[in-house]
Amino acid sequence: MAATTILKLDGLSKNFGAFQALRNICLEIIEGEFLTIVGPSGSGKTTLIRLLVGMDQPTEGEIRLRGTRIESTPANKRPTCMVFQSLALFPHRTVGQNIEFPLKIRGEPPARRKERACELLELLRLPLEYYGKRIAQCSGGEQQRVALARALAFDPEILFFDEPLSALDYRLRKALEKELKDLHERTGKTFVYITHSLEEAMVMSDRIAIMNAGRFEQIATADQIYARPVSKFVAEFMGEVNLFDISGTDRRGIGSGSLGSKDNLDLGLAGDEVGTLMVRPEFVRRVEGKGSSDFWVRGQLRAEYLLGSRLHYEFDCDDGTTLTVEKLREDRFRCAPGDEFLLGWDLANSHVIRSRG
Repeated sequence: MAATTILKLDGLSKNFGAFQALRNICLEIIEGEFLTIVGPSGSGKTTLIRLLVGMDQPTEGEIRLRGTRIESTPANKRPTCMVFQSLALFPHRTVGQNIEFPLKIRGEPPARRKERACELLELLRLPLEYYGKRIAQCSGGEQQRVALARALAFDPEILFFDEPLSALDYRLRKALEKELKDLHERTGKTFVYITHSLEEAMVMSDRIAIMNAGRFEQIATADQIYARPVSKFVAEFMGEVNLFDISGTDRRGIGSGSLGSKDNLDLGLAGDEVGTLMVRPEFVRRVEGKGSSDFWVRGQLRAEYLLGSRLHYEFDCDDGTTLTVEKLREDRFRCAPGDEFLLGWDLANSHVIRSRG
């Protein structure tokens, strides 16, 4: 079955006086997908979500829902719903009353409201006896589920999420990430999720849109963005990374003084092109000598950090740069600070980022 576009953004911009918060945003959201918009503070995520739910209007551009323009349609007239970071539940009302609130506003009879609330409790894996429990008596995770149930009671075409897990502790947040992904699969709804957390985006999303300075840097699957970033910003935003300047004018394409390589490697750069060679820390290994890998660099161990099942190493290179390496605990280096290593990796585990003109 062909993918259907449910929401299309075309040339979307938003200005606040002389400041341009969003710049020519173009995006097609596929019906039924889980799309996460992620970026650092100030990148434009909150401004964008306010436009998508109808809390603000764009300065320029169009928002089309199933082909119909809605950028001027008020939030309460749109078939969409928002789950806020604060959840915005009524603390002194019962769980059932909170879930039923949108149905009551719509004029549904009491029996139908209760029936739907109980269906949603079951969907969100909350016991039916929670129907009469007050929100103030619920834990943070339970309140999160109630907020989701209330959002689903609207039966929206799209659910928007504005960093709903950011206030929760780490263990609960990780559990709810999996539950949200599972809920998405069970409901078949379109989810658009805003977060600054790369981990949340990687765990839950079908696609990730990386924002920077009011525009999208890259929109792709998590694997594609991690392995093939289109810019140094995306490469660094998607986790630890090693970057080296390269140039097509050198016969090997290498421009960094600390980096060696085999001759005649095809880095895909023309003679006048410059770019960046990227390798993730997990692909760097200890090598016995030059030529036993496609690339190599000599480094002196500065520090070792234990990250649960993994170990993170930082090496000082001859030119003053830092090389990071990650290993599983069972593959840890047997070394001490100050030890010198020859470290290497292969072209197949590298990626070339072309400089933008």
